[in-house]
Order: sequence, then structure tokens, then C-alpha cells
Amino acid sequence: MKQYQEEIDSLNQVARHRPRSSLVLGIQQENRQIRELQQENKELRTSLDEHQSALELIMTKYREQVFRLLMSSKREDPAIVTQLKEQHTTEMQAHIDKINEMASVMRKAIEVDEGRTCEDEERIKQLEMENSGLRELLGISREAFLILKREDPSENTSLSPLLTSADVSLRKS
Repeated sequence: MKQYQEEIDSLNQVARHRPRSSLVLGIQQENRQIRELQQENKELRTSLDEHQSALELIMTKYREQVFRLLMSSKREDPAIVTQLKEQHTTEMQAHIDKINEMASVMRKAIEVDEGRTCEDEERIKQLEMENSGLRELLGISREAFLILKREDPSENTSLSPLLTSADVSLRKS
């Protein structure tokens, strides 16, 4: 109990003996300020991102204009012109490499798709042949069943339609 009282006293000293309601009110005000600062921080980040993208666009246009200006006036230092050409060539090569990479990926995808299409077509042909063979066998077995049914009317006529001629011949023997 003594320890509890000591802790209460130390907390009261930290709070400068203010009532609980004033402490809660102070915390609520701090929370409100923190939220306002967080919102402002988000707005500033968004603004910074917009400014950076705008600056990047401006700098790209500026570099293009400077390059054009230097190209139009050959009197300038040839080293700068060469450097700018090399930089432009490097950027263009990077774009060309990306395009070539995408084209090769697309070619591979087309090859895989064509391979699958051929496999699918072969499988369809196999299934069609199998289907026609099965239909032919079914037709033969139906014909045989009907012939047997006509020949032997005394037999029970409730034979299954799936009965084959081999089954009928085995049954007679």
C-alpha cells in the first residue's frame, strides 16, 4: 500500500497536481495538433512530389532545348556537343534496349501460345477420331442388338441398349 501511495505521489508531482480533466483536455489538444501536423505533412509531401515531377519535366525540356541550340550553332565547343550527343545516344540506346527486350518477350509468348495452339489442335483431332470410332462401334452394337432382337423374339426384350454383340453371343452360348 505504501508503494502505491508513493507512485500516486510521483504521478501527481509530474502532473503538477492538476486535476484529471485538465490532463485529458491537454492530451486531446496535443492529439488534435498532431493530426493537423500529420495532415499538413501529407499535403507537403504531395506538393513536393508534384514539384519534383514538374521540375523533371522542365529539366528534360531544358536539356532538349540546349541540345538543339548547341547543334544549331556549330561554333560552340565541339567537346560539349560530343558529350551531349553521347548522352542523348546513351539514353536512346537504353530505350531501344528496353523495346528490344519487350519484343523478345512478346516473341517468346507468341511461340509458347502457338505451341499450345498446335497441341490443342492435335488433341482435338485425336478426340474427334476417337469419338467417330466410338460412334461407329455404338452403331454396330445397336444394329447387332436389333438384329438379335428380331431373330429371337422369345428372349427377354428388356436388354440394355448398351449391350454389345459380344455380350449377346456370350449369353446365347
